[in-house]
This record gives sequence, C-alpha cells and structure tokens, in this order.
Amino acid sequence: MKIPIWTVDAFTSRPFSGNPAAVCLLEEDIPDTLKQSIAAEMNLSETCFVTKHKNVSFSAGEQFGLRWFTPTIEVPLCGHATLAAATVLFQVCKNVNEIIKFETLSGVLEAKKKETKVVLDLPINSPEAVDKGEFQEVVQEVCCGLPVQEVLLSKTTRYLLIRLEDCVTMAQLESISPAISKLPGLDTSGRVAAVILTAKSQQFHFISRYFAPWNGIPEDPVTGSAHTVLAPYWSGQLGLQTMLARQCSPRGGVLEVCLGSEGRVQVAGESVIVLEGTIQT
Repeated sequence: MKIPIWTVDAFTSRPFSGNPAAVCLLEEDIPDTLKQSIAAEMNLSETCFVTKHKNVSFSAGEQFGLRWFTPTIEVPLCGHATLAAATVLFQVCKNVNEIIKFETLSGVLEAKKKETKVVLDLPINSPEAVDKGEFQEVVQEVCCGLPVQEVLLSKTTRYLLIRLEDCVTMAQLESISPAISKLPGLDTSGRVAAVILTAKSQQFHFISRYFAPWNGIPEDPVTGSAHTVLAPYWSGQLGLQTMLARQCSPRGGVLEVCLGSEGRVQVAGESVIVLEGTIQT
C-alpha cells in the first residue's frame, strides 16, 4: 500500500521554522497499529491521518475524520497538525469549501481559510490555580531559576501552566535548557501530561514554551492545543479577547488567538509545505 504524505511547517510563513507535522491522506482507513508505526517512522511531534467519507473526494468534501499520533501515543488534540491537515486540503487538494470540519477525539473542529492563514476553531481548556507547593519539583526543574508568579493546571488537557513574573524577558525564556528527560520522574501522578512556561511580553501579548516528555515530546516548537489553555488565562489577565502570541522554542512561531462564544477559541496561523512523498507499507 502507498500512502501520500506531506510535511508541513505550521504557524510560520518560512520553511524550516514553526512546528512540523506529517499529514497522511487515507482513501480508506488503516489499523491504528499502522498509524502508530508511521508516526514513529516520521518521528515528528505529530503525524495526522485524514480520512474521507465514501463517494466524497478530498477536493470537494466538507467533513473528514482526523486523528493525531506522536511517535509513541495517540493524542486527543493537536492544533498545529490540524492546521497542517487543513493546509494540505486547501493548497494541495484545492478543496473548494471555505470551511472544513474535522471529526476528532475532541469533537468536531473547524478550519476556515482566511487569506494566507487558516483559522482553527478549538475548545477552550481553562486552567485553575493549584495548591501552593504542588508540583514543586517539576516547577523548579523546568524554570531553571526564573521567578514564578503562579502555577495552574488545566484538568481537561493535563497541561501544567507556569506563569513567570513580568520581569522575565523573551531572551531569558528562550535561553533556558531544562533537563526535560527528568520531568516524567518528578511527577508520576498522571495529572500532568505537559508543562507550559509563559510570561508577558513587550513585542507580543504573551510568550511561551511547551514541554511534553510524558507524551514522548521533549519540546514542541509551536503548540496550538497549549493556546487553548493560554488564551483564556491571558484574556483574564489582560482584559483582551484577541491577542498575538509567540512560542519561543528554537524554531519559534506566531499565533493569533481570539476568544469566541460558547467556550471556543480561534487560533490562526500560516503554514508552509516543505516535503511531499509516499509511505510504502
């Protein structure tokens, strides 16, 4: 079997930056074990699989199935791979619809074409403050001495959100190198799947980094799902509905976020297709 595959750099307008994801278009569904093997072979933070309904083409269909796999596990939500999937459907398949819907483990997600960007409609995953001293070992290890203002947890995503003090600069956040491999051993409760570091910024409304070794991802370059946690938090802090954010990984990327109604957030960004090929199974 030959499966068409693309590598897409998401949340960037430049090749070899942003967050790469692999996108497979499936004429017919394949076993989950094969999906996981392909994801492990690609060895990107996410490989996604788009399936179509019978008698519908990738160029004309309005709704598709979508699933996301890291090299080690399936995940319930991935923003940058959703952006990548929509980019392939819009740019390669020339899908004629302005809005594409994806059936996922997180419900139905929409991707809307808007000029050079794709706007994702994602669920909000608001964080809540944790008790003082909770997750202290994880916080100390990942912050590398940067001062912490507060710690919160999104129970729906299991993302631990660490708000740094306002004196922390973008250069400081970019420069730290925590021992990521130690983190899973510092919290074995099952309550944490990833850590977000975030701070206010002069150039952007907020900046962040994201680490998920519990899911086999040391650091994710640009993370759409993290912004379903960050957007409601910073909206409350800044009193804004629309914000511009930068994720400060070595590759880096920029996201536009806008809180909508009924517990949704729109996350917008550009993407660049950098590789096209075929997986032989």
